[in-house]
Order: sequence, then C-alpha cells, then structure tokens
Amino acid sequence: MNKDILICGVGGQGTVLASKVLAAAAAAAGEVIHSAETIGMAQRGGSVTSHVRIGEAAHSPLIPFGSADLLLAFEPAEAVRNLRYLKSTGVAIVNVSATKPVTESLKDTGYDGSNMVEYIKKKCECIFVNSDEICKPFGSSRFFNIIILGIAAGSGKLGLSPDNLLQQIEKRVPKAYADINKKAFLTGLEIGRTSGSR
Repeated sequence: MNKDILICGVGGQGTVLASKVLAAAAAAAGEVIHSAETIGMAQRGGSVTSHVRIGEAAHSPLIPFGSADLLLAFEPAEAVRNLRYLKSTGVAIVNVSATKPVTESLKDTGYDGSNMVEYIKKKCECIFVNSDEICKPFGSSRFFNIIILGIAAGSGKLGLSPDNLLQQIEKRVPKAYADINKKAFLTGLEIGRTSGSR
C-alpha cells in the first residue's frame, strides 16, 4: 500500500499523537513508514502539521504539494492552509468547529470557520464533522484526535485495519484513558462508515 496522509490542526489538539498512532499501526502491518511534524508555535496555539507516508514509493518524510491521498484537518482554517497538499482525487476529513486564533482576542473578526468550510466544499471531496457535537458524550474535545482516526478508518479511505489502530491506541495512550479512547475510536469508526463524502 502506498498512501500519503497529512494531519493538521493547532497546538493542543493532539495531532502529533494521532500521527504516531497512525504510523505505528502502519508499521505493525508491515508497511514502510516515513513521518515528520512541522510544529512552529504550537504551544501558543499555532499550526501543527504531521506528514505520514506509508509504502515504499515515498523516499522523503515530507509529502509534496498535490500528493496527499487523505487530509485529516482538526480545524477549518488549517484545512484551507493545507489543501495544497491534497491530490485532485484526495479526500479531506474536516472538523467544522473553529479554534479561534490568539489574534481574535485582540480584534474580534467574527471568525467561526464557516467561510473556510464553504471554500473547502468547492475544492475537494470532503467529509465534514463537528467535534463539539461528537465529543459531548466524552466530556472533552481532547478525544477528537482519536475519533478522527476512527472516521478515517470507517470511511474506507485510510487502508488500515481498525483492530490494528485499536491496538496502537491501547499502547500509546496512558492506561487510565485507554478504554475511553478506544470508545472514542469506535464512535469515529461508526461515523466514518455512515458518512458520505460531500
């Protein structure tokens, strides 16, 4: 299998953990893996981008523009920022719930992500989800990073076994949170199976 997956969001959303679970699951399946993060000012809510390249076709950890098969976007503005990585036949799974940047506290721009979502709809095949709604049963949006992996697996666009991903989640999250993270993944898996692309 050859697949390029770009994960993007802002600091604190768990994008790096999601990429590590994904890479570990692919490695456990016997695939060749290249991965890298571009973190920037993540600790201050800045952009975080993780590149995960699965298969022998990749010779560099960074995905070239126009080559990603799948974009997992934790925030709509970050989805727009990273759309240039997605290939014409690629699919974006996008969280429509916006994370307001620090600059919003200095000047209220009214940013809510809706303009970004409308723009994305015109540009690619998409699955839109709302982390605020999906995460309500779990009491925190911090589980969205695992939920979006479930959505990707359930959609059939990821190409990795859900069982393999569940095993890596159990290994990579603190033991006290393993069960709730597995439930979060299964919730995402069901959403992915029933969500049509738009």
